[in-house]
Amino acid sequence: MGELTYPQIGLSRQLFENGPESAAGWPAGSRRVFERILIGHGVEAFNRLTDGILDWQIQRKAGLRPRSATRAVPGAQVVCSFGLGPLRLSVPCEVVWSEQGASVGGFGYGTLPGHPARGEEAFIAQLADDGAVWFSVLAFSKPSPGIFAMTAPASRFMQARVTRKYLAAAKAIVG
Repeated sequence: MGELTYPQIGLSRQLFENGPESAAGWPAGSRRVFERILIGHGVEAFNRLTDGILDWQIQRKAGLRPRSATRAVPGAQVVCSFGLGPLRLSVPCEVVWSEQGASVGGFGYGTLPGHPARGEEAFIAQLADDGAVWFSVLAFSKPSPGIFAMTAPASRFMQARVTRKYLAAAKAIVG
């Protein structure tokens, strides 16, 4: 693994499994994100969403440009960039966990040096017993030190915006 910039490696998976709606377990002082939406129904929709998550389609369809040599598997590094022309920001991350099971699929990645935040984000497809397919985005983060700490309000705005785009991307993947 690379030099992850935060100590709670893999926590996004634990938070999801333990019920992220609860305040318990979230790192103190971190910004918390948890969004969950109904995407569709059935195994086919679940498989499309899981494949889209693991193949970086969530990021692409949200307007980011992910560059990675592989799918989202533990240890895979990705640099997602966004912006226009010379105002493009590149954010490096490393996958810390992934799963492709019968009812849960997705991954979590953590921040590497050069990222404007320190923390972890997860993208999770879930097939419920009633056939409902849910998509969740879960994240915890703090601003990286230096100039990034001074731009924390803008970072929060961008994180909220890209989270909405992730939700729309999941809907587009399932159709």
